[in-house]
Amino acid sequence: MAGTITALRFQKRNQDRVNVYLDDQFAFGLTAIKAVALRVGQALSDDDIARLQEYDQVERACERALNFLSYRPRSEAEVRRNLRRKKVDDEIVEAAVERLTRADLLNDLEFARYWVENRLQFNPRGARALRYELGQKGVAASIIAQVLEDFDEESSARQAAEAGARRLAHLEIGDFCRKLKGYMTRRGFSYAVIEPLVAEMSEAVCCEHLSDVESEENDND
Repeated sequence: MAGTITALRFQKRNQDRVNVYLDDQFAFGLTAIKAVALRVGQALSDDDIARLQEYDQVERACERALNFLSYRPRSEAEVRRNLRRKKVDDEIVEAAVERLTRADLLNDLEFARYWVENRLQFNPRGARALRYELGQKGVAASIIAQVLEDFDEESSARQAAEAGARRLAHLEIGDFCRKLKGYMTRRGFSYAVIEPLVAEMSEAVCCEHLSDVESEENDND
């Protein structure tokens, strides 16, 4: 495939890429930034072409990964899985992940912190559930332990209990307690944390129900 560059032309559908022609025949495409270093009349050996094509494959894998990252932060393992689903070769996947990690665009410690903070804010979980979720996303156990070292389980549990109690407040007290316990258990909280919170929430609901009954009786008098 070695030859001499006879033309460098921007692609019609993507002006960020350039088609490289060797001996008047289309040979391969490159990013415009990489193609700047080439010139018409330049001779390319097989090794030169292989290096350029490998660079381009890594570049395209990085672009795919950055698009995947644009929706939310991801772990390294999530990015690897996504690229492999797109049939990217393992060697290219690893090169792309390494490049993104060096640029600090992939960072499992920061991702794990983001995940825990996001859960705490929008959908509180217990440490057990968070440990499982992060493990499923391929985060190393040492990083998970570091992120959860100062995790406030009781604060997270209270947020979850209050949210669950609001949803279940219309139920009879027996159903309320049973369903709130299930709600908390599914979110990874321990029995020791769940029991006192369910008791506290059920007492508040009982008082609210009693207040509603008294209000109705007063209205009927």
